[in-house]
Amino acid sequence: MTDDQLLRYSRHLLLEDWGIEGQERVCAAHALVIGAGGLGSPVALYLGSAGVGRITVIDHDRVDVTNLQRQIAHTQDRVGQFKVDSVRQAIAQINPEVHVVPLAQRADAALLHTYVAQADVVLDCSDNFATRHAINLACVQHARPLVSGSAIRLDGQIAVYDTQQDHAPCYACIFPPNQHVEETRCATMGVLAPWVGVIGSLQASEALKILSGMGSALVGKLMMLDARFVEWQTIQTQRNPQCPVCSPFRG
Repeated sequence: MTDDQLLRYSRHLLLEDWGIEGQERVCAAHALVIGAGGLGSPVALYLGSAGVGRITVIDHDRVDVTNLQRQIAHTQDRVGQFKVDSVRQAIAQINPEVHVVPLAQRADAALLHTYVAQADVVLDCSDNFATRHAINLACVQHARPLVSGSAIRLDGQIAVYDTQQDHAPCYACIFPPNQHVEETRCATMGVLAPWVGVIGSLQASEALKILSGMGSALVGKLMMLDARFVEWQTIQTQRNPQCPVCSPFRG
């Protein structure tokens, strides 16, 4: 590591479970972030500030003034830009060493197949179930750890799915793809601005723990957060042996 890196990342280097080796792993890692909005903003900024070597960000939307209430990577003067380009600029202002790959495209199956295979960790910061299931399928196919988050109104969820671990469920084990779920979005239901920051920060934290070698304690767990009463509930989750998504890829 260079002298500048030793200084920049000194507070991480002081962590016993992190150290120089952990930081070197982070600096050599590739994180894939799907979604550059309320969750993707804090995720990308924290991954960038921590020195993740390569961050690929996928999102086809442009910055809108209604985003600025909660999507902290974007600014007034970048309204109209693609969100991925705005995120790249925001990270560059914090840590110019990080290589950001902005992809202003929809996260379809073909794109996910290509980029999930290249990533060391995948962070789902999307806002609809179809995309979440597509991300999960690609992560299962390529055996990549998935850090999944969601936030709406004053509620939030976070979980880590890693099918490299024998007994760990995938996203579809918990939320079956054939199960009808009513879509809820910020545009119609609202969301407390700092709450997406809380969930996104937790996602970034779990991803960095994975990349540094510390590992995540959220595999096989679903954490549900209620901002109204500041209550946190964690439930154990189980692999579904008949899961139509992950069972064909397990021995």
